[in-house]
Amino acid sequence: MDQIQSLQVFVRVVDLGSFSKAASEAGMGQPAVTKAIAQLEDRLGSRLLHRTTRGVSVTEVGALFYERSRDILHQFEEAQNLVAAMREELHGTIRLSTSVAFGRQVLAPLIIDFLKQHPSLQIDLSFDDRYINLTEQGIDVAIRMGRLADSSLGSRHLGLNPWVVVASPAYLKANGRPKQPQELKGHQALIYSTVQGDARWQFSGTGGEEVNVTVQGPLRSNNLSALLLAAREDMGIAALPRYVAHPALKAGQVSEILSDWRMPSQEVHAVYPSPRLLPTKVSVLLSWLQSQFQDNWWARGL
Repeated sequence: MDQIQSLQVFVRVVDLGSFSKAASEAGMGQPAVTKAIAQLEDRLGSRLLHRTTRGVSVTEVGALFYERSRDILHQFEEAQNLVAAMREELHGTIRLSTSVAFGRQVLAPLIIDFLKQHPSLQIDLSFDDRYINLTEQGIDVAIRMGRLADSSLGSRHLGLNPWVVVASPAYLKANGRPKQPQELKGHQALIYSTVQGDARWQFSGTGGEEVNVTVQGPLRSNNLSALLLAAREDMGIAALPRYVAHPALKAGQVSEILSDWRMPSQEVHAVYPSPRLLPTKVSVLLSWLQSQFQDNWWARGL
């Protein structure tokens, strides 16, 4: 095993906290991984890892070596990709994280299209609605919605995620169609408990006027699909991202209301661990994603 491979094995053992998991990911036997780490420690003359029955942790010198090793591997992949980019090929793995609904409905189809264009590339796509620590989880890039908090992370703006207010035709027939945001106070609301002000919905009119309305209703959830289902089942009015509502709108299962008013669009950002060290493969992916989040992107291929 050459020195680059040894560094790759060491970094993944630290990232995963396990010899067996690193071996499985690399398609190697665990004894081969154990031997590679032992040879690396012998060559350096220092112990890098603590081995216990509960798992693996880095020593003090191991932690320093891990950080430098990650930088070296990033630079090695960058050198490979600079050469590969001249042949329009990308190599290596991108570990990408996104939220569940957005990832399943929007990002996954885009990633599949991107991989078809770059068959030598691998993408490890994980879904998680929590704000995870990119460095601790070994994530190269995460797609996040909404305004970014100040941080040391690198970021790139990809586009906007518009929202729409919908209800089923049967609900509107039985309860009337609101024409002004203030009329929502007399309706049953289906409330997304994560963004858009929770039970306080914000609207802007064509003349620039701003209206805030406090709503209430039978269902509050942090799952967008559950709220869309409830709207389709005539339970009330829901505020949803257009990419979530679009298939039901197209099928006539729900109707858009308050079309002369707009809820705030969410910004879509890519964030990555370091603003300085962005591998070519990640930069190419993000540039491509920016080109996809244009015009009515939410209506394409959903």
